[in-house]
Amino acid sequence: MNLPGTRSLRARITLLATVLVAAVSLLLLWLAWTLVRDSLDAVPQMPPGSTVVVDGVRVDASTLAEQLRVHARNRMLLFGSIAFLLVVAAAAILAWTFTSRVLLPLREITGTARRLSVESLGERIGEVRPRDELAVLAETFDAMLDRLQAAFDAQRHFVANASHELRTPLSVIRTELDVTLADDDADEAELRRMGGVVRDATERAGQLVNSLLLLARTDGAGLGVREPVDLAFVVDRAWRAVRLEAEKRGIRATFAVVPAPAFGDPALLERIAGNLLENAVRHNVEGGWLEVTTQPGPRWSTVRVRSSGGLVDPATVAELFEPFRRAGTARTARHGAGLGLSIVRAAVAAHGGTVAAEPIVGGGLAVTVHLPVR
Repeated sequence: MNLPGTRSLRARITLLATVLVAAVSLLLLWLAWTLVRDSLDAVPQMPPGSTVVVDGVRVDASTLAEQLRVHARNRMLLFGSIAFLLVVAAAAILAWTFTSRVLLPLREITGTARRLSVESLGERIGEVRPRDELAVLAETFDAMLDRLQAAFDAQRHFVANASHELRTPLSVIRTELDVTLADDDADEAELRRMGGVVRDATERAGQLVNSLLLLARTDGAGLGVREPVDLAFVVDRAWRAVRLEAEKRGIRATFAVVPAPAFGDPALLERIAGNLLENAVRHNVEGGWLEVTTQPGPRWSTVRVRSSGGLVDPATVAELFEPFRRAGTARTARHGAGLGLSIVRAAVAAHGGTVAAEPIVGGGLAVTVHLPVR
């Protein structure tokens, strides 16, 4: 299939090659003309009045020499012009033919790009021969398609999970309202109970929406604010928000917090520490424990949160940073939206840092965050 774009490029390349060959041929023709002219001019002249016999006829020598020069020049121009036209025509034909083969990978790339859609992102160009710049372009195009397909798949998965998570509290609200409104004898206690259930469901939906908005702002986005921040101060503020919940569950907290400088957005850094501590408390066991440490370094400062909890399969640790995944639980759970570690990963990436998690023997999880000092 010849696409308009490739035909235009093919025509331009053919025209360029033909013009270049024509220019070189004209230069060679001019050089040949100059050589022939100089050679003829270098022929010795006969004395005036000299004659020569040609086919039994006596002819003036100067007249014969001039006719020979004109004849030689005309023959050179004739055959030179024929050779010029043949060379230019051959160059155009060869350029048009070989350009078609050279541009074949480009036509394949263009055709694949035209056929692609959200539903057909699995199509690829594949290996291209020979191994030249167009082959590298094809590989780059295929790699870009791999990234796009992964992004679309992740988006579909994310939207499906978000819809499921939002459907749960909305279904609870609708069910409670339908049941209560259908009961003509509902008293104040029943209405208060219904109101409490609806309030809890709307609170969960609001938390999920806020988490989704925060994840959307941090995932793949740059930092709007950059300033020095002490991670010890950030951890202290984040702990105040979950301390009462930890005390109610009897969780023993141990802190080995020292000043650890970092550079970035204070609000996002506090959200990183807050999500780590919230996960450590809410996914802990009753009467469990958690440990928080900060450590400064020449290039990186470290925040590490270790906590007891359920058993975590080491093979699934990486999945905990995906949206709507929870340690040791299914995709849905009573507490949280399953976005805590996803937000941590996005915020850490926005700061140019790294985050990793590993299971603890006997149950629990340890999450380590490295953030640049500057």
